[in-house]
Amino acid sequence: MPLFSTKGMLLDARQKGYAVGAFNANNLEMAQGIVMAAEEEKAPVIVQVSQGGAEHGGVEEMAAIIRSLAAKASVPVALHLDHGVDFVYNMRCLRAGFTSLMYDGSKLDFAENVRITREVVKAAHAVGVPVEAELGRVPKDPTGITLEDLHQYLTSPEEAKAFVEQTKVDALAIAVGNMHKMKIKEAKIDIPRIKAIRQVVAVPLVLHGASGVPDEAVIEAVKAGICKINVHTQLCKSFTEKIREIFKADPDTVDVRKYLGAAREALKEEVRAKIRLFGASGKAPGVREVDVGPEEYTKQEIVE
Repeated sequence: MPLFSTKGMLLDARQKGYAVGAFNANNLEMAQGIVMAAEEEKAPVIVQVSQGGAEHGGVEEMAAIIRSLAAKASVPVALHLDHGVDFVYNMRCLRAGFTSLMYDGSKLDFAENVRITREVVKAAHAVGVPVEAELGRVPKDPTGITLEDLHQYLTSPEEAKAFVEQTKVDALAIAVGNMHKMKIKEAKIDIPRIKAIRQVVAVPLVLHGASGVPDEAVIEAVKAGICKINVHTQLCKSFTEKIREIFKADPDTVDVRKYLGAAREALKEEVRAKIRLFGASGKAPGVREVDVGPEEYTKQEIVE
């Protein structure tokens, strides 16, 4: 299949009460494992490349890898920029063929976040590509974050409503107690806040930093209105731990195919488990492309 945008995926997820897994890839083997897992689970999938990941693997190179995997895949695959922190980088990824963008202006004040997000949305919508933005702040490093600090970062339902109306974004990443780079599942998710935001925001909601969220909280978050869930740290952990295991068993290993192939398999199983947790298994047949535009979220244009 050609690459999908995230638009139809998230519409379908919102209507049917599941979440699409958005998994970060930093190299060929990670991207392969993600798509392989989605095919085995018959699930739509979003392969994400963060700005840091794109700088590591190359914007055009990562786009080419994921495009080639999508062309052979039997399920919808989207290519999404994760945490693009400036307008220029979003445009570079748009030109490279990314089918979904994210502008992360969460460190800026509200007015400046709105201003730049609107510019990204205007450019992306002109060529049929949806945009995700972030409001509130999901901490990038959980070290030293207190509950008081975290509370200051949480997304306000009132601001979320105003932000979506003013920017016309297609999805909104919210801060509800989630944090990036957590290696253990101990994040405390504010489920009532998700519900409150869902009541006033029409577009699909996104949960970042899901590696540190307990499984029970993930399930409750999906029920409350989360439609896209990002996973990165847990994938890196599974991938790296398998490589360590192989080198521990045979320190003289030099054939990269042996340890990267095994790491790919370990990552694939992690992705499969997440897809099942998110309720996305078997959902690929209902997903189709839709035109970009906020009005589409009220039309519910989904193939049953």
